[in-house]
Amino acid sequence: MYRLLIADDEALEREGIEWIVNRTMPDTFEIIHAENGRIAIEKAAEFHPHIVMMDVRMPGIQGLDALKEIKEHNPGVKMILITAYEYFEYAKQALSLGVKEYVVKPAKREQITALLERLLREIKREREERNEQLAMRDQYLQLLPLAETEIALHLMSDQVNETEAESLADILGLSIRKGCAIVLAFPEMGDEKKRVYDTVKAQARQSIKHGCGAVVSSMVHSHMAVFLLGQPQASDGLLGEAAAQLGATIAESLSAQCGIVISVGIGTVNSEVAGIRRSYYEAVFASKFDGRWGSLYRFEDLNIAGRDRAGEGSAASGAVEGAGEESTYVELAIRQIREEREQSTSNMMDRAAAYIRERFREDISLEDAAEYVHLNPYYFSKVFKQQTGESFIDYVTRLRIDQAKELMKDEALSLKEVCYAVGYKDPNYFSRVFKKVTGATPTEYRLQMP
Repeated sequence: MYRLLIADDEALEREGIEWIVNRTMPDTFEIIHAENGRIAIEKAAEFHPHIVMMDVRMPGIQGLDALKEIKEHNPGVKMILITAYEYFEYAKQALSLGVKEYVVKPAKREQITALLERLLREIKREREERNEQLAMRDQYLQLLPLAETEIALHLMSDQVNETEAESLADILGLSIRKGCAIVLAFPEMGDEKKRVYDTVKAQARQSIKHGCGAVVSSMVHSHMAVFLLGQPQASDGLLGEAAAQLGATIAESLSAQCGIVISVGIGTVNSEVAGIRRSYYEAVFASKFDGRWGSLYRFEDLNIAGRDRAGEGSAASGAVEGAGEESTYVELAIRQIREEREQSTSNMMDRAAAYIRERFREDISLEDAAEYVHLNPYYFSKVFKQQTGESFIDYVTRLRIDQAKELMKDEALSLKEVCYAVGYKDPNYFSRVFKKVTGATPTEYRLQMP
């Protein structure tokens, strides 16, 4: 039910409008009365009306002043000005407040009804648009963690589609033109993974204050990666310092909040996807440099030490480029996390398929199945087709038609009963779907049965 505030100092006018509204639009409005501008403002603050009908001339606070204050606290309210011919000039002033509707005393029944119905249609349309926007925002926010995990894996793996990585970066509002990697190496952990991830994520989020973006990977074997990303014009030195500071802050937070001592490796600042991936390998190497927990090494510092000792080239850089060990370690780790994720997704789709098989005779929707396995409907639809080879609709249709074929063997059941039993409400629609799938109508199919 909608709320309508009628503000007029003449009781007969208010009661007359209420009578018209209740007579022509029954059970539509909860009606609130106000006999002057001050009371109208108070009632609007208390009841938050959807529509306000305001007389221009009233004792004390005038109608336009009252509408202005009401509008400030209820931006979405619809306003109707009640005026007389001699005060019509007031209507022009009302336009600046967003008042687009007015009625002239004495108000006619048809005019009031048509006006309220039009405003209700506006309110409903605006509500639907707002709900759609909220739904889209909700879907977007649900997809963000998936996009972040995926882009982290792209930056960690040699097998990368740079176009896809750029698309994911666009979704996250990040630049992947320059960045560096922080690798956190962990000892064996029990059930602390969720708490650890949340702690790392919270600290990484703080890096945005420094003009950087941050992407956090899932736990890969015994380490996590944080990619600190900046625009091409970002200073390499400042980005590197921000990474070192963030690595130290994360280590301190994990020690204080989770009681875990880690090792941290930080790669050099590089450009584009290939360069950021190289920074990741460098950070992996640095995180395992001396095997001591609690250490923090920057790869560029190891590089300098390598030159001093060997007198030529970069010992640490050579280790990364020669890499077999570090690269293989990373690739195996990534392969495992992908396999674990695929297995988890497969299990989730198995649960969804079982749920659909159990309920396909009901009025089941894709949204119902997605909600059952706690997935965004768009993402669920995409993954379900990848896993089963069929769209959600095709899958449900196949189950229903297969069941219908079985039920048709029982000659005691009419085709209409079969239709209802497998989840269709319209026998004609059932017949069309059945023919599309089998090439024959239900009647023809039953006649062909042995």
